[in-house]
Amino acid sequence: MTEKPQSIHQFKVNLLNGTNVNLDTYKGKVLLIVNIASACGFVAQLQELQELWETYKDRNFEVLAFPSNDFGRQEPLDGEEISKFCQLNYGVKFPVFEKTMVRGAHAHPLFKFLADKKLNGVLTSTPRWNFHKYLINQDGELVDYFFPFTKPLTSKVKKQILRLL
Repeated sequence: MTEKPQSIHQFKVNLLNGTNVNLDTYKGKVLLIVNIASACGFVAQLQELQELWETYKDRNFEVLAFPSNDFGRQEPLDGEEISKFCQLNYGVKFPVFEKTMVRGAHAHPLFKFLADKKLNGVLTSTPRWNFHKYLINQDGELVDYFFPFTKPLTSKVKKQILRLL
């Protein structure tokens, strides 16, 4: 008998404004968790993530963005600066959380969980760059991941999301 994988609902994170959010508030929703960076060459994906969110938000879908400075120091902004950048340049309305470490010994526990099969029970996929995407089902379980070069509006990503909705 195999044990059911743990879910992301066990973690707490902070929004850019410092508000603490328990991820169990997203129970029943399909999530795309993405580490972002404002100075990254993939930053235009913010617009596609916004379009994806707008398309499926009424069907219990959320994009959760976590700015990270782990790759090439490509997130020089902090707090309100990140929020303004995302909103003014890409119209982002989905939740953006505090700057977060997503790899290594000091990674946030959420990202340690997402990256390690021993913890999530499904797969191992450590972010190798900004805009690494994790797909989470309605029970908070990791289902799949997409590399940074996989654009959010590709049929591969949309099919996986639709399969879970």
